Amino acid sequence: MKLKRKEDLSWRRLDNYAKLFPLASTKKYSSVFRISITLKEKIEPQILEKSVKKALEKFKLFKVRMRRGLFWYYFETNTKTVPIEEEHDYPCKYIDLPANNDYLFKITYFENKINLDIFHCLTDGNNALHFLKEITYNYIDIVHFNNTMKCNTQERKINYNSVDSYSQNFNKKLKGEGKGEKAYILTGRNLVPGIIRVTHEYIEMDKLKKIAKEKNSTITQYLTAVLVYAIYKEQQKSNKINRPIKISVPVNLKKYFPSKTISNFFSYIDVNIYANRERDFNNILEAVKREFNLKLQKEELLKTIATNIKLSRNPFLRIVPLFIKKKVVEIAYKERRKYNTTTLSSIGRIGFLAEYKKFIDKVYFLIAPETIEKIKCTACTVDNTIIFTITSVIENTNVETNIKQFLEEKGIKVIIEGNGI
Repeated sequence: MKLKRKEDLSWRRLDNYAKLFPLASTKKYSSVFRISITLKEKIEPQILEKSVKKALEKFKLFKVRMRRGLFWYYFETNTKTVPIEEEHDYPCKYIDLPANNDYLFKITYFENKINLDIFHCLTDGNNALHFLKEITYNYIDIVHFNNTMKCNTQERKINYNSVDSYSQNFNKKLKGEGKGEKAYILTGRNLVPGIIRVTHEYIEMDKLKKIAKEKNSTITQYLTAVLVYAIYKEQQKSNKINRPIKISVPVNLKKYFPSKTISNFFSYIDVNIYANRERDFNNILEAVKREFNLKLQKEELLKTIATNIKLSRNPFLRIVPLFIKKKVVEIAYKERRKYNTTTLSSIGRIGFLAEYKKFIDKVYFLIAPETIEKIKCTACTVDNTIIFTITSVIENTNVETNIKQFLEEKGIKVIIEGNGI
């Protein structure tokens, strides 16, 4: 059956990367990430509900539910209303779809904060941020501008499609590198199942940028090296000192390939560092820079795209029924995660339209930790502050402390805030 390319199509396929998320996801591995925006005023739930409804008029392709086919999941138009609830649970939790009117994103609020938790099969962080911005702009329009768009409408025009940009850039002749050696995995007593600790580290951006520039590195490269170094200090206490520390760094592919898709279009690079060989921070930073410079090339990114598409197009996976496919992929993903120490995802500097900026305070970006990757890390920048966030399922906060101590030794002010776990 051939899909019609219309915005109001009643059903559509998941993109090639998204196909794997519902197969791999469980309550222990949710594949859910969160973006939050805090305002300088308390949230009114009735107004938030109107703001979400209005945003979905632009983001029609998010107005879907996921259905089971014989071989794959697919999206179908969802005509239900989006539930709006006060936040009462930990972030990035597995979304109970029936309880959420089958929507693949969840909207909650707490005091002055609007949360968007979103299942990765629907979209990536870049598109999710645009969606939450539109909800926030609508909210401010209603509260402060008498429900009138307070800017040039062209500035808020949403121009997207549902094209699978992975397939458009697929080159079956390319082959990615192997998984290599298993990674060093952080240890520690686990928190009670279901609990996620959140630690925000507010970092002075201008000072960090200056120090990174002195080392001829980008801010992302420098923060990746700091994370490796913080983990290395824990690795030195273990008997796995020779294992590589592997950081998975997601990459927004729209910066490298033309695309206006609202679906997923990201990849990742694996930064593999044998910290025990490098020993000090400067050597680790140089190793990180080499990894970035080598792997952030179009050819290398195309290899990663090819590897992922080949997995979703694997002849065995294509012909087996969905319930068998899910079991196979769950096992494969659990094994694959043993080759990652953690993830560091950055959505960079976040700007807002001038008319709305004075009503907005902070932005947070969180991804779900799990039983193997026990911590996950994110970064985003608002004004002169980098908000570096660690979500964790272990009791100790050693990595968080190591990062703070290292940066403060460099003269960079760091303020810690957590969710009380």
